[in-house]
Amino acid sequence: MREFILSRGDADLSRKKSPQPPLEVRAAPPLSRSAVIAVVIFLVAHLALLVGLTAPEKFVFDEVHYVPAARQMIAPVMSQPVLNPMHPPLAKELIALSIATFGDNALGWRYPGTLFGALAIVAIYLCGLALFAAQGPAIAAALIAAANQLVYVQARIAMLDIFALAFGLLATAAFMHGFRKERPHALFAVAGTLFGLAAACKWSGLFPLGVCIVIVAAIRLMQSWRTLFADAKPDDWYRPDLWPDFRLHHVALCFAVLPAVTYLATFVPLYGLSLSDLIEAQRRIFADNTTTAIAGHTYMSAWPSWPLLARPVWFLFDKIAEDHISAIVFLGNPLVLWPALLALAVVLRDFIVMRRWDAFLIAAFYFGPWLAWALLPRTLGFIYYYLPAASAASLALVYVLRRGGLPRWLLWAYVGVAAIGFAVMLPISAAFVGTSMQTFNRLMLFQSWI
Repeated sequence: MREFILSRGDADLSRKKSPQPPLEVRAAPPLSRSAVIAVVIFLVAHLALLVGLTAPEKFVFDEVHYVPAARQMIAPVMSQPVLNPMHPPLAKELIALSIATFGDNALGWRYPGTLFGALAIVAIYLCGLALFAAQGPAIAAALIAAANQLVYVQARIAMLDIFALAFGLLATAAFMHGFRKERPHALFAVAGTLFGLAAACKWSGLFPLGVCIVIVAAIRLMQSWRTLFADAKPDDWYRPDLWPDFRLHHVALCFAVLPAVTYLATFVPLYGLSLSDLIEAQRRIFADNTTTAIAGHTYMSAWPSWPLLARPVWFLFDKIAEDHISAIVFLGNPLVLWPALLALAVVLRDFIVMRRWDAFLIAAFYFGPWLAWALLPRTLGFIYYYLPAASAASLALVYVLRRGGLPRWLLWAYVGVAAIGFAVMLPISAAFVGTSMQTFNRLMLFQSWI
């Protein structure tokens, strides 16, 4: 680490010796062009996710919990007790809206997931624009995130995680775009509102919000100490002149008030304005999400094992014919997620040694949402909890592959490798494709995958 100068007097003296370099501002691509590309990415991703969506035409894995809860919401008279009270209502309200629109069938259950899966891919593209200020790397990041298999599988099942992921990544993109701005107020307010929507789908949506709060608090604390880097550089993650007009009440509004108001508003369709019912709903969610699980689960896994893809979740395994099966395995593309671990090591090195702001943000939004699970007392965990961190890992891969000295074609060659891995894994990721037992066994590389 470089030398810190912490005392007020020394800080003033250091300013005279080593004036603060100007803020590094990367020229952003034209907004209209970025918007067009975002729309194209959304449409292509959405159409790809729709193919074979209704296979199978029965409940898959935890759809058995969430679809009945959504059905209850659109019943003429809502029955009691409320089903699935251990999670906030927004994602289930979106599934309910889809059922009311498309019918109580596989399309109705799963369609909104495809919309939000496509939005998650767009959000990675927007994060890439904020970090790399170039269309090519941003598009590559979106393609790699789409090829990691996890978004594809989770977007085609009526569960809650894809909704929290999309809102969370969109919020993260807004925060990243505001991070280097002199006046980040509007973007941080958008981020806070979106984080509230993420939490309204699943409480794990609070993890990236926590990351933002820690980042802002750390920077403000260092500024209050008048901290300076002795060899300050334009691309430092910390700067004493960052956000000069972003006051404490702005922090409270963007990262506390707006998320809370947005979150609580999603309960109104279910509980009305009853304060007692609203408080009881939060108490029940808190109790269910902080209680240590006693019973095990066939596919449970611990958070340290998720980056290694040690234990997948079999969402579906149906024998269709003598040697033909239909399978959905939440596993991840090893050609993306294993190399990402090496890329993240480089990102950490650049954050610690070179203090780069882009490496800092990538590391924060990878390690924060992942390591947050280590703080919870729950022993029951699944690899799909790794979904937000795994999506952010695509940014680490692009960061490393566009480092100085590497040929530009290498990034796109790797995108091709990731696409090949996706194609190889597709027979066990999409039920409509199907595969033979021989191929299935060949793809199950380790005993822990079975």
